[in-house]
Amino acid sequence: MPTTPNGTTEEDQEDGVSSVNFGSSEALEVVRKLTDVGAMTRLLHECIAYQRNLDLELETLLSQRTDLEKKLNTLQKNAEVLEIVKSDSDSMLSNVRSTCDLADQVSGKVRELDLAQSRVYSTLSRIDAIVERGNCIEGAKKSLETEDYESAAKFVQTFLKIDEKFSDSNGSDDQREQLLDSKKKLEGIVRKKLSNAVDQRDHSTIMRFIMLFPLLGLEEEGLQVYVNYLKKVISMRSRLEFENLVERIDQNQGRDFVDCLTSLFKDIVLAVEENDDILRNLCCEDGIVYAIIELQEECDSRGSLVLRKYMEFRKLSRVESEIISYSKNILSVGATEGPDPREVELYLEEILTLTQLGEEYTGFMVSKIRGLRSVDPELGPRATKAFRNGSFSKVVQEITGFYVILEEFFMVENVRKAIKIDEHVPDSLTTSMVDDVFYVLQSCCRRAISTSSMNSVLAILSGAMNLLSNEYQEALQHKMREPNLGAKLFLGGVGAQKTGTEIATALNNMDVSGEYVLKLRHGIEEQCAEIFPAPADREKIKSCLSELGEMSTGFKQALNAGMEQLVSTVTPRIRPVLDMVGTVSYELSEAEYAENEVNDPWVQKLLHAVETNAAWLQPTMTSSNFDSFVHLIIDFVVKRLEVIMMQKKFSQLGGLQLDRDARALVSHFSGMTQRTVRDKFARLTQMATILNLEKVSEILDFWGENAGPMTWRLTPAEVRRVLGLRVDFRPEAIVALRL
Repeated sequence: MPTTPNGTTEEDQEDGVSSVNFGSSEALEVVRKLTDVGAMTRLLHECIAYQRNLDLELETLLSQRTDLEKKLNTLQKNAEVLEIVKSDSDSMLSNVRSTCDLADQVSGKVRELDLAQSRVYSTLSRIDAIVERGNCIEGAKKSLETEDYESAAKFVQTFLKIDEKFSDSNGSDDQREQLLDSKKKLEGIVRKKLSNAVDQRDHSTIMRFIMLFPLLGLEEEGLQVYVNYLKKVISMRSRLEFENLVERIDQNQGRDFVDCLTSLFKDIVLAVEENDDILRNLCCEDGIVYAIIELQEECDSRGSLVLRKYMEFRKLSRVESEIISYSKNILSVGATEGPDPREVELYLEEILTLTQLGEEYTGFMVSKIRGLRSVDPELGPRATKAFRNGSFSKVVQEITGFYVILEEFFMVENVRKAIKIDEHVPDSLTTSMVDDVFYVLQSCCRRAISTSSMNSVLAILSGAMNLLSNEYQEALQHKMREPNLGAKLFLGGVGAQKTGTEIATALNNMDVSGEYVLKLRHGIEEQCAEIFPAPADREKIKSCLSELGEMSTGFKQALNAGMEQLVSTVTPRIRPVLDMVGTVSYELSEAEYAENEVNDPWVQKLLHAVETNAAWLQPTMTSSNFDSFVHLIIDFVVKRLEVIMMQKKFSQLGGLQLDRDARALVSHFSGMTQRTVRDKFARLTQMATILNLEKVSEILDFWGENAGPMTWRLTPAEVRRVLGLRVDFRPEAIVALRL
């Protein structure tokens, strides 16, 4: 029967007897009020059960007595140790407190002593400063009297440092006035002496007095004076050289202008390099940048004069006008001739040298500035702007404009001349035009890149591509457009040989030109990568050169068209032999098969026709062109043979004969070309394989998963059609094949 948590049954609770907590005083009152024997009995049983639970708990507690006693003993021992530790701690705390009090007393005394000591030191330093001030004043006066200006400057510098450190010292005002009076006298003397030395170009005296400016706190003034002196020296030298250049203008060569400009750049660079220590001593690295900026004014002034005098000497404006007039009237009757390209080339080389000098000088100076680390942030951009936007840079841009016009004229004229005088070169497979044209284009493009001007490079590249895509490509295809070319090729005799050589050479020109275009592109990319490292510039070059890749493809397409035209003149000479194959039977008996092995019915005649009409051109063609030529002939032969064979009937021996014929063709043509020919004969060879089968079902041993490395070129429908060519194969067996 289910019981409640208090140990009474549900029936008991229904009888009115509630649960009793035997461990409380209320239990006794409940027992006294009981009158029913049954209830008393049940409570007795519950009380007995409660007593039993108490006995169990007591037994459990008693079982833990030993462990509890051990732990109590341990705690008692620990308590004794803790008492000892507490006593020691109290003693230590007392000692620490007394030590701390003593330390506070000692540190207080130390602080008082340190304060007194610092005051003594300060007093002694001030006394020393007062004494040193007096010494500096006396020393400066005596040094001025004996004209020992270096010592006087050092005394002034020492006084100023002491005065800055002890500006609140008593009596310093009087001393300061005396010293400043000496300083003023010394500055006047130094300025006067330095001015006289500059006028007399006395470099040693200039160096002596310029070194006194930092000692007097006049670094910036000294820097300005010294840089002005350097400018005067450079200006005088460059002026003398320019005057000499002008005086002998009639005897001048372009090299004289180069030497004059080189001398100017050299003087400026040496002025900066050799005076590096002096400039740093005056105003640190800012002094170097200031000197570069100021000396650049001499470059702008004198360098611009040299370039303008060169343009005047070579009459570049007139040459430009002549080129423009010539270009406009080139097709007119009685048009005037343009400038001599040989003279133009001389001008181009001179202009290139002059602009390269300027670019190298500018690059050196800019890198010099960028190599300085502790420079005023405003000076760097200012210096770079002085180089890129100065008058010299503008004149360089002007002369570069002349360069572009002259270079385009030179390139066009020489390319046209190369096309005009085109001739056969002994022991060469191409005519002179190919090498000449690409040499001119390569030279012009390299020269343009060397100017370091992106606009010049893009202009010359554009002109080169226009020449290649128009006049040069027209010249390449001119020979192949000649009427009745095929008839002339097979007239026989010397004329036919000459015509064949001319055709082969024209095709060789196209082939080699396609390769040269890619080489030209690669060379330009490499040179531009060195001259123009900026990503934006490279993208411009890359975009422009993409047309060269398209041009190479255009040359290849023209070559293919010309090659097909040549093949169309040869194939009619081979076709009669192929047509004869249509009369040859492949329903062979063993005797006929053996006879064919001795007397080949058509293969050797075909190969002889190919050799007679095509092989003689091999010595006149590039290996690439002859390979293409042979492969086009093979395409024609194979295509025609496939059509013919599909119209025949075969015995098994006939299939063997076709396989032998195909192998003979592959072997011979493989010897004529460096490229593989097996893929050309793959379909014909597979037809022979099918026609060799013993029975129709054997095709499944070579088809699908059983094909192995073989790639079938025949479709399932074509395979069935070839099987149908065998006279001994039943049509229903062929239809039943599951391919």
